[in-house]
Amino acid sequence: MGQYNIEVVKTIMIYSNFEDIKIAGLSVAVPEKEVNVDSFNSAFGEEQVSKFKKMVGVERFRVAKTVQTASDLCFVAARDLLDAKKIDKDTIGALMFVTQTPDYKLPATACVLHKRLGLSKNCLAYDINLGCSGYVYGLQTLFALMQTSNIRRALLLVGDTMSKILSTEDRSAAMLFGDAGSATLLEKNEEALPVNFACRTDGKGYRAIITQGGACRNPSASTLKTEWGDGNVRSECDLFMNGVDVFNFTISEVPTLIKEFMTKENSISENYDYFVMHQANLFILKQIAKKLKVPTEKVPVSLDEFGNTSSASIPITIAKLYKETALTDKANKFLLAGFGVGLSWAITSIMLSPEAVLPIITSDEHYLDGGILHG
Repeated sequence: MGQYNIEVVKTIMIYSNFEDIKIAGLSVAVPEKEVNVDSFNSAFGEEQVSKFKKMVGVERFRVAKTVQTASDLCFVAARDLLDAKKIDKDTIGALMFVTQTPDYKLPATACVLHKRLGLSKNCLAYDINLGCSGYVYGLQTLFALMQTSNIRRALLLVGDTMSKILSTEDRSAAMLFGDAGSATLLEKNEEALPVNFACRTDGKGYRAIITQGGACRNPSASTLKTEWGDGNVRSECDLFMNGVDVFNFTISEVPTLIKEFMTKENSISENYDYFVMHQANLFILKQIAKKLKVPTEKVPVSLDEFGNTSSASIPITIAKLYKETALTDKANKFLLAGFGVGLSWAITSIMLSPEAVLPIITSDEHYLDGGILHG
């Protein structure tokens, strides 16, 4: 047996290829409450808000009710998807929930969703704690699981309610993030085209986007809001984002990986109908498109209407695109790129048929049995 050269492996991007699996359905749910960014004029000043809208591109976003969680939104999306596609629940072999805003510290929220959806005991369920890159990472993980098992159908539930972990007095976050949940149905299908992925992580940047208090590292962190060094008001349990670090990482690393990915695929930008990016902000999307020499009409935007919806931003952008462009004549080839918290980023190319994508759902539904139990 030949000797394995680990030094060579260290320089190669993590690239994976899967066959005979397709996205058979996609559904997105958002809360009913809509917040217009202009409502922050009194808090941050009309000039500041105007500059934010022009640079970042957010006009409005959705906010979950106090009792509503990311899993509630994902549940509604999943229930609607299973009903619309007339799926026998006993055929679902895996449920994965990707979120940064789970229901509990334990158990995994995927187990709660498993119960609510009425899935079989012969269905594995678990959470993945990822945000902006989480949709692509989730797809990659489920594709790998299905490729190496007898699972024929799987549900990827991806969503966040970032409104619950940020300060409304923080200019860098309060006007940026929206709440949303999504459900994606994967199926084995011998006619499906190959699907490829490339993923990377740079843990040295873990502090760039962080909620540092409230879990097990800093369980006694203060919830008192004070003014921080960047001039924003937040607590130790609120989201903190270093905008400069995130921007520099994104416009450097993401286009680089996309170019490497396309080279590996022996492909060029003209071969893709759309480049669906994580909706970080409009300026970043334009910069990535410019570096890739991709026309802006091939880079759809959802953050104008829904804000940065974290892990759900890619599926919500796809759903909005299909709604607005009425793409009903053929399957489209997408390049998906998720990037952010971790720091982590991931790329995939997929084919998606218009009939697979459902209209965006609006719902304030929440789980009535999810409260505190005193036995």
